[in-house]
Amino acid sequence: MKIRVIIEKGKDGTFGMFADNLKCCVVWGDGKTIEEAKEDFDNSLKEIVESYIDDNEEVPKELINPTFEYKYDVASIFNELDYINISKFAKVSGINASLLRHYKKGDYYISKKQVMRIEEALHKIGRQLLAASLI
Repeated sequence: MKIRVIIEKGKDGTFGMFADNLKCCVVWGDGKTIEEAKEDFDNSLKEIVESYIDDNEEVPKELINPTFEYKYDVASIFNELDYINISKFAKVSGINASLLRHYKKGDYYISKKQVMRIEEALHKIGRQLLAASLI
């Protein structure tokens, strides 16, 4: 099963993540970085599976060999992909670079329209990368 994991940057600068499509349980993780949050999330998931086994209960199918689909808020994606140059990304997205820096910090409200522009620019860059070949 594909577990959808939402990743968000908190107001305190830490990252939290949770599975929003599980029926059997609640799984979450947090950390100072996205990597720490993912490790905490993975540990939580392992502990839940172990608790089913320890209690001689059947492990829910949705927890057996899951794959993950990560969904990020804007601040989190720019922290995860910290190698993206905000000034250059601003040109691709058509959004002011100063405004994008605030979005990256997580200290400005982002309209749905702006989120879509950012996502479209990320996908455009992704398509360019996928089309590239080295010789």
